[in-house]
Amino acid sequence: MSIGERLVVLGYSAGWKLVRVLPERWVAAVFDFAADRAAKRHGPSTRQLRANLSRVVPQAGEEELDELVRQSLRSYARYWREAFRLPSMDLKAVYATCDSLVSGQENLDAALEQGSGAVLALPHSGNWDMAGVWLVGHSGTFATVAERLKPESLYRRFIEFRETLGFEVLPLTGGDRAPAKVLAERLRENKVVCLLADRDLTATGVPVTFFGEQTMMPAGPAHLAATTGAALLPVGLWFTEDGWVFRIHPPIRVAGTAQVAAATQALADVFAADIAAHPADWHMLQKLWLSDLPEGRQRALARRREST
Repeated sequence: MSIGERLVVLGYSAGWKLVRVLPERWVAAVFDFAADRAAKRHGPSTRQLRANLSRVVPQAGEEELDELVRQSLRSYARYWREAFRLPSMDLKAVYATCDSLVSGQENLDAALEQGSGAVLALPHSGNWDMAGVWLVGHSGTFATVAERLKPESLYRRFIEFRETLGFEVLPLTGGDRAPAKVLAERLRENKVVCLLADRDLTATGVPVTFFGEQTMMPAGPAHLAATTGAALLPVGLWFTEDGWVFRIHPPIRVAGTAQVAAATQALADVFAADIAAHPADWHMLQKLWLSDLPEGRQRALARRREST
């Protein structure tokens, strides 16, 4: 492990330990201060966040966009603050708080009553770990996929953290079996699969129009629904001052693999509506739209799509 990787592990370990023992108001003040500093420093990730939010709120002036970026970084800091504190929180109390703010759970219940499972597709918004705590309390363990982080010890720490919450976490790469096969099995067992679904700049991504521009989103959620008969349910997430809102939308129809592209576009449209209503809680600090990528990367993606 390199020195840089050791520092990363130490930083996360300190976060998990200190955040749980310090008073909540102190921790909140520290995380908000760090977010405000990041907004003022205007580093690469902050600049990209600003560029992304300018598509979501194109009518915003410079000062309004500055404030939106600051609030979004505070929202992202809140996600991490809560993630560090979650192992020591009363999960029954978290579930009760979330349950009072969930809308559309009848869409999930109806899908499970049909017996073919449900695919919940989420954007990088709000706090998806809290959404998972609610889901475990509502319908039991669910399966999801996690990209491997470096170093491996940090990746294992995140996996163990989420497994203690009742999640089944499958590695995107390097596992004993392909995650898509395991997810399909879980759906055929009438279980729930949760997948982050608003960014996939790879050759396997599906081209979509998102806030008026071209990007790519993962085919996985719609493809799983098409091949297993599971319901495809978009989910919106955002924060309240002291809680978490989850909106489970009605199912998107996917009648066979020929409709995967159309269903993925429909997902993008639902995500866009929720994100536009709560832009500060969308934590997209990476390049998303194809026009933001270097021309060479754009051409490479186009060639790969043409060859598949």
